[in-house]
Amino acid sequence: MSHPIADQIAGGAVRPRVLAIANQKGGVGKTTTAINLATALAARGERVLLIDLDPQGNASTGLGLSRTERRNGTYRLLAEQLDVTAVQRPTFVPNLWLIPSGPDLAGAEIELVGEDRREFRLRDALQHDQSTPQPSYVLIDCPPSLGLLTLNGLTAADAVLVPLQCEFFALEGISQLLHTIDLVKRALNPALRLQGIVLTMYDRRNNLSEQVAADARGFFGDQVYETVIPRNVRISEAPSHGKPVLLYDFRSPGAQAYVQLASELLRRERELAGLAA
Repeated sequence: MSHPIADQIAGGAVRPRVLAIANQKGGVGKTTTAINLATALAARGERVLLIDLDPQGNASTGLGLSRTERRNGTYRLLAEQLDVTAVQRPTFVPNLWLIPSGPDLAGAEIELVGEDRREFRLRDALQHDQSTPQPSYVLIDCPPSLGLLTLNGLTAADAVLVPLQCEFFALEGISQLLHTIDLVKRALNPALRLQGIVLTMYDRRNNLSEQVAADARGFFGDQVYETVIPRNVRISEAPSHGKPVLLYDFRSPGAQAYVQLASELLRRERELAGLAA
């Protein structure tokens, strides 16, 4: 009997694996992880679609897209129900496509309140995607809130990847997100699961980083990725140049960490599907 995840990630995939990158707390490295993980997966030959679901549009900025180039994006995908093919665009990264976001997306939460299937707009769009060939992975950069946009991301996703900042309040905030994931699983998306937790902004010189990492691993066990994203100036500089850190400075510790993260994610996906190499 075939495994549903195996069907998705094996050659000739039936549909993409959809991963929401979410944390209701801002400033945890969520968008940075979305951009650089997408780039690292694309560099490994995966066809990747990155959906910028945050009205701030930082993922779009981080991939060099100016504000004037974002007329067709996630707002029109959700509010006007345009096809994915009408709003996605290639990026300068081979194998990586982007559906951009702009300030008009903030109005979507209000506009969609009275609409039927408002939590399913993104899921419906992806299920009706006629792109040829299909991406192997869709990454959704969710906004730092638990509103309707994030609900769309979680309802559309197969699993959730959670960036966890190595700072004092991080573990407190994650409990609220995990509660939301559980609610979405029960009410909207029974197949949703936690894909993993990625420790970000880790500073080996800081005892607090060590303590948060130890606490996270003690509580969540192997759901926490082995790969840790360090606090690295190159990661911070890259968005101002409109580039992922892998293109801005490939040899930097931050870039190499995202390369490792992509490798670990693919390995976990294969193991989950019973296809471990």
